[in-house]
Amino acid sequence: MNTKITFDSSSSEDEEDDEEEQQEEAEEKEDKKHKTEEKDNDDDANCGNETEAKSDAPKIDDPHAEAVDKADDDKGEVENKADEPPAMKECSKTDPPPTCDSKEKVEQKSIDRLIEEELEELGDKTKRRFLKLDSGCNGVVFVQMRKKDGDKSPKDIVHQIVTSAASIRKHMSRFILRILPIEVSCYASKEEISRAIKPLVEQNFPAETQNPQKFAVLYEARANTGVDRMEIIDAVAKSVPAPHKVDLSNPDKTIIVEIARTVCLIGVIEKYKEFSKYNLRQLTSRKA
Repeated sequence: MNTKITFDSSSSEDEEDDEEEQQEEAEEKEDKKHKTEEKDNDDDANCGNETEAKSDAPKIDDPHAEAVDKADDDKGEVENKADEPPAMKECSKTDPPPTCDSKEKVEQKSIDRLIEEELEELGDKTKRRFLKLDSGCNGVVFVQMRKKDGDKSPKDIVHQIVTSAASIRKHMSRFILRILPIEVSCYASKEEISRAIKPLVEQNFPAETQNPQKFAVLYEARANTGVDRMEIIDAVAKSVPAPHKVDLSNPDKTIIVEIARTVCLIGVIEKYKEFSKYNLRQLTSRKA
């Protein structure tokens, strides 16, 4: 009954202190959480207000402002282009552009190739436009022409040459004295000449015409003494129909009969005497 009872106040005080600290920590956490939520809500509200303010803002037509905005946009585009290099620049980095020397080399190669192709074409006789044939007579050169569709005839080409020489008064060749167009070739005999000349007579001296032509026959033989001159001239003259007449002094057309060994060359030309008998030296040296 007389037992003394004592209380340990230190332990109870410690427990109370721990409880208070735990309660304070919980309250601090809740305060921080509330503050974070309020801040997020404020940010969202601000963003919404700014967007609404931009959309609700009145539009002002200011040309200066538009020009500034446009300049800013252009500047932005230029900066974007500068940031992203084009494909051409990338290619130039890997494959540098050819220099002037390389261009000259390419052109040189192309010219050399063209020359080679031309030489190959000249080497192939089937592709040659003009081909030299041996006439068998000194001082006489026969050039065979391969005519294509639409090309000029030897008569037109020679006429253009003598016309040009007469106009410029300048000799165009060192060795050519006279040039004559040849349209038909055959064996040098009376019968073959009469047969071969028919197409030329029909083309240049038609039987039915309102304008009869005056003509003459030019005969010349080289390295051949077995053919009678007058016989060939008479055969050629008789092949021309009646409306046309012979005029040796002032003919409109001249029939050329050139015999070189066993070959007869026949052609028809105009203005034979007016162009100095197609003698290029006389044609270029005569006075106007």
